[in-house]
Amino acid sequence: MTAFSRLNGTIRRAAPLALIAIVVAGCASGGSATASGTSPAAMSSSMSGMSMAATPNAAGGAAASSEAAAAGGSGITPVPSQVLGTAVWQGMKITAMAMTPVPFDIYNGTSMQLVKPPKSVSFHLMVLLNDAQTNVVIPYASVWGTIKQGSETPFDESLWPMISRYMGPHYGNDVVLPGSGSYQLSLLISPPVSARHVEYQGVWLKAHKVTFTFRWNQPS
Repeated sequence: MTAFSRLNGTIRRAAPLALIAIVVAGCASGGSATASGTSPAAMSSSMSGMSMAATPNAAGGAAASSEAAAAGGSGITPVPSQVLGTAVWQGMKITAMAMTPVPFDIYNGTSMQLVKPPKSVSFHLMVLLNDAQTNVVIPYASVWGTIKQGSETPFDESLWPMISRYMGPHYGNDVVLPGSGSYQLSLLISPPVSARHVEYQGVWLKAHKVTFTFRWNQPS
């Protein structure tokens, strides 16, 4: 057995088996920690073997149309895309967005399960992790989201690793809030578990937490 074969086998044994959520209708594109209702300057991204949208406005428009159609068919009120906050950690750009929830599939390696947004859903929380300089997607991490309002915690869950035709790999989950108001969103970003090229050997080695404050207007 060659040294490369042994290394390749070690990497495959060490890599976790992740559940991947596949968004059916795609996600819309929308920094400061309290940014609201503004599109990021650059949201397009690319990975080896996967082409992403070249222009975020075009991608966002197509995705928004797909989401509106899917939401209308499921009885969900469309939600204007809203940037909840952005932060940069060791060259990783973290962007949190709210958008219209749509049905998505969860594939566990052998079977597919359809997840439909509950009738009480407020929005779909989407988190993008990108290289701040190149905007290339950073995969293989994990994200835990917590939303608080005063002493109440209406949301405290893990976000699914997701793929979308319009936004590429990201992390997301549906959120139910009690109503309009000011909320605090915290994201715990765990280090990407993967082999790394040398430019990333000294970063993202420990979990990192970012917190944003945002204003939510519940659709009527």
